[in-house]
Parts: sequence; C-alpha cells; structure tokens
Amino acid sequence: MNFISEIFGYPLGFLMQGCYFLVQNYAVALFLFTLVTKILLFPLAVKQQKSTAQMAVFQPKITEINKKFATDKRRQQEEMMKLYEEYGYNPTGGCLPMLIQFPILFGLIDVVYKPLTHIVRIPSDVIQKGLTFAGETLNLELSKVNPQVSLINAVKADPGSFEMFNADQIQKITNINFNFFGIDMSATPHFALEPLVLVPILAGLTMILSSWASMKFSGSGQAMQGNPAGGMSKFMLYGMSLFSVVFAFQVPAGVGLYWIFSNVLLILQSYLLNKIYNPKKLAVEYEAKVAAIREAKKKKVKVEIKDQEGHKKTVEKVLTEKELNRLRLAKARELDEARYGKEGPKPQDSESK
Repeated sequence: MNFISEIFGYPLGFLMQGCYFLVQNYAVALFLFTLVTKILLFPLAVKQQKSTAQMAVFQPKITEINKKFATDKRRQQEEMMKLYEEYGYNPTGGCLPMLIQFPILFGLIDVVYKPLTHIVRIPSDVIQKGLTFAGETLNLELSKVNPQVSLINAVKADPGSFEMFNADQIQKITNINFNFFGIDMSATPHFALEPLVLVPILAGLTMILSSWASMKFSGSGQAMQGNPAGGMSKFMLYGMSLFSVVFAFQVPAGVGLYWIFSNVLLILQSYLLNKIYNPKKLAVEYEAKVAAIREAKKKKVKVEIKDQEGHKKTVEKVLTEKELNRLRLAKARELDEARYGKEGPKPQDSESK
C-alpha cells in the first residue's frame, strides 16, 4: 500500500505544496487541497450517481430473473447477459469510479500525513535520518502514525541539533504554520476539556452526516429498506464513525481536520448531485430510454387471425422480438403437424428449458 500511496501522493503533493504557498497556513492549505481534489473527482461522482439511477431501473428485472431461474445458475447468468446487452447496460459502470478513487484516496492520505515530503520537499532518506536521530539519539517520543509532524515539532524546539537538514530546509520547517484559530493542529488530541478534543468528535459526527446525506440523496438508502444488507450497512456506518473518533485521538489534529473538511465537502457534493442529477429524474429518463429501445426493437409483421365467425384474415401487428420468436415457433409446429401428424417431432421452446 505504501507503494500505491507514494505513486499517487507524488503528483498530489505538488498541489498541496501550491496550496500552502498561497496561504502559508497548514490548516487552510488542507481545506484548499481537499476542495480542489473534490472538484477534480466530481465527474467520477456524477458517473456513479447516474449508474445508481440505472441500477434502480434494472433491479426489478434482475430480481425477476433471479427468482425465475433460482435453480439454474447458468441460465440465470445467460438471461442477465441478454438483459445487459439488449439495453446497453454495464453493471460494473458504478464500480469503476470507486475503483479509480480508491488509489487516489491513498495518495491523499500520503500527502496529509507527510508535510515534510510534500510541502518542504525534503528527500525521504534525509527525513529518515532525522527521525532516527530524534528517536534514538534525543529519545523523543514520535507519533507512530504520523511521525513527520512530530519531527517538525522536534526541529522547531531544537533546530541546531538536526545537522542532516541544510539551512534552507531548517528555515522552511520552522516556518510551517500549524495554527488554526489559536489551536495547534500539530498537537495530538487527548480526552480532556480543551478545544482540541472537538476535532475527533466533529470528525465522527461529520462522517455520520456525510454517509447519511450520500444514501439519502443518491436513493441508495431506500434500496436498503427491507434488505438484510441494510442492517449491516448501518452497523458499518456507525462502526466506522466510532473508529474515526478513536483513531483521531491517536494522530495530530491536522489529520482529523482533513477528515472534517472532506466530510463537509462530501455533504455539499451529495446535495449538489441531488439537485443537478436527481436520481428519480435520472431513473425516469433512463426508463424512457429503455422503453424507446424496446419500441425500436419491435417489428411490423402480417399474421393470420380468426374473426368471430371463424374466418381467417390477415392483419398487421407490431411485435417484440420475443413475441416474433413465439409466432415463428407456433408456425413451425403447424408445419410439423401438417407434415408428420400430431405425434411427430416438435421444435423445442427454448423458454421451457
């Protein structure tokens, strides 16, 4: 995972460096960095929203196929593929945006956790020498999760001792501003009556709110009602939120602040997506598209029918491909009966298999 984080963290690090250069404040730079990355990833969120709406249209058809061929998995898969092919639906379309965002998320975390690497641009081997010196020679207690912030504070406290850094690097490190409304974002929150304790609490609350907003505005919350997986999803939601609160007490407040910014922007994103790409409207539009595709597949054919007096007459009917196949099958049976009699061989109905 470190390899993936470093690959995606490297280009994103330049973005974080640019944000910090503009505002000269770590917390404000984090907000700008989070805002820009959300804007860049917004097209993927739109694609996922549209895919969710498509899935809502196809879900009843998929459920019907699953029930009809519950004992025949091979036939079940065949019918699914026919459905997807007939209407041009890609079931993995909603997964692709998530898969793309997943490695980017590791890159974002790498940027937030490593200000010396991405803001000051100090080589990793030099940073490692500084960490070793601070931990083994000076016997300082460094954060296991976010050691670079601990190293920054150590350099600020005693810049002359860290000879592995040159004068320019020392100046840049000591000038990093972690102050945010009078609160030191490089400090780790503790269970105490202090302003810093609000960071983990707000991180957990905003995570719950962002997940709730995402489910509500995307329509996935309604899909979970009556679904056994719904209870598990709620458990995961509150469990992850509680975990984020506990974890935020183990890392510098700047990390928790990033989570807060990210969750708040996710709430706004969910609201905007609902306004611009409303799931219900998208579902109606897609249903109309599916109906148009189905209508386009219908063919006009001439068929013979009997009137009330028993006389045959030819009329023109609009039939779907499925209805046309049934008509062809019935015609083939009539020809076989005329040729071999009623006891002769009959063509098999593929639907009865």
